[in-house]
Amino acid sequence: MLVVFITVDQMRPDYFTRWTSQLTGGLGRLYRGGAVFTNGFQDHAVTETAPGHASTLSGRFPASTGIVMNNAGVLDSAAPLIGGHGLPASPRRFRGTTLIDWMRSADARSRALSVSRKDRAAILPLGRAKQSVFWYAFDGRFTTSTYYADTLPAWVRRFNARRIPQSWAGKQWTTLLPASAYAEPDTVQVESGAPIMGGRHEPAFPHQIPSNPDSAAKYFPEFPMMDQATLDLALRGLREMRLGRGPQTDLLAVSLSTTDAVGHRFGPDSREIHDQILRLDRMLGVFLDSVYAGRDASRVIVALTADHGATSFPEVANPAEAASWHVVSEPVVRRAQAGLAARGLDTAAFSLQDGMLFVDHAAFSRAGVNADSAVDALAGEVRALTGVQRVDRLADLRRAANDADTIGRRWVHMIPRDVPVDLVVTLLPGRVWGRRLYAQHGSPHDDDAHVPILFYGSAFRFYGSAFRPGRHDGFVRVADIAPTLARAIGVAPTEPLDGHVLEDAFR
Repeated sequence: MLVVFITVDQMRPDYFTRWTSQLTGGLGRLYRGGAVFTNGFQDHAVTETAPGHASTLSGRFPASTGIVMNNAGVLDSAAPLIGGHGLPASPRRFRGTTLIDWMRSADARSRALSVSRKDRAAILPLGRAKQSVFWYAFDGRFTTSTYYADTLPAWVRRFNARRIPQSWAGKQWTTLLPASAYAEPDTVQVESGAPIMGGRHEPAFPHQIPSNPDSAAKYFPEFPMMDQATLDLALRGLREMRLGRGPQTDLLAVSLSTTDAVGHRFGPDSREIHDQILRLDRMLGVFLDSVYAGRDASRVIVALTADHGATSFPEVANPAEAASWHVVSEPVVRRAQAGLAARGLDTAAFSLQDGMLFVDHAAFSRAGVNADSAVDALAGEVRALTGVQRVDRLADLRRAANDADTIGRRWVHMIPRDVPVDLVVTLLPGRVWGRRLYAQHGSPHDDDAHVPILFYGSAFRFYGSAFRPGRHDGFVRVADIAPTLARAIGVAPTEPLDGHVLEDAFR
């Protein structure tokens, strides 16, 4: 028995509806034949990759998993990579359990393989479980860290020896379909503002992969071919590990990251993201066919979601006011930090990151400075910035939390009580932090929080849990995926969850 769990990084649900007639592969198959929840959300505030992936198979919000932002995700100096060039990584900060832990509690023979371009996207869906976890090092190899193993398995080494990224050196990314099949313009002005594809300004098709093999490997993640390599590695592991062929239930988790890379560079309204989704659709079609080959379809289920959505470029959404839609808070924060430094406080004791004000109260006490006064002063200045919607004391939100206040609820779901955040800042919808000219995500607003949630397959009929194709418009959360999959395969979570079983998914 096999659970296939797919996360498409930065996949917005409207990509299914905008291009549905062109989705003839795997995305189309899942969308038309699955239990599709059209109103699904990452119901937390900092909609970034690490928090999103930590919620996918844990059934819990970041306030429970402890993963609150990318910068406090999987970096771990005690877990260096095994070969490859990249940062050390492990799930050390992750709290609690995930689906694979519940599976192994029911049957210790259950195994998991998790693969992604990104370390955090491969690691966090499995939590702290020491299973087979691999991600891309920017020298062209897939690797893991010493948290998981001392050496790479032979099948990964053989896969790396094919030097797939280097083989693309000097080739081009062109559109899959004729230009007439794309309603989007081939370029918009803002696409010229950010260096792309190996540091070059290349806002229009075709997009050139660097001709130097080492450079091609480094910039390979910015091209659709990265997803194909990830899927190929997943299939190789599926065969080599013989997942889904034993009496136990196994898990294959695949996170596909190119949609995020293309979305950041070109935005969710671009021809490039349109072509990326079409290519991903075709890749997933071949992938699913390969998964089902030689396996009983009634012993395989598939689920798909995203770690977050994306916000359009301000220059595309509102060209006339784009400059004011970029909110710059650094001068205000630096002034506050300078004043505190004069009183003996380090900048680390008072920092604003991803809309969260981290305050080291012990440091304030040692310096004899009133932390509440500093917080109130900064709140007043940040609230006055153009583009800021609200500034809240986290303690106030916790006392007055209610489902009607979507923004407040998502902030409460975001931050564990032992993480020293005093203040949270929310921008107006469509506004972004800083002057960076690439599309962003990370806000509590629906553009960033709205994600696809779907289940596919008639698996595990002996549990009476075959998924029922159809559309469901009720509000659901990514935290509901893990308990729903657990129900489908007949295992029980081993701890209280924030999510609940989506009964509408089943026959």
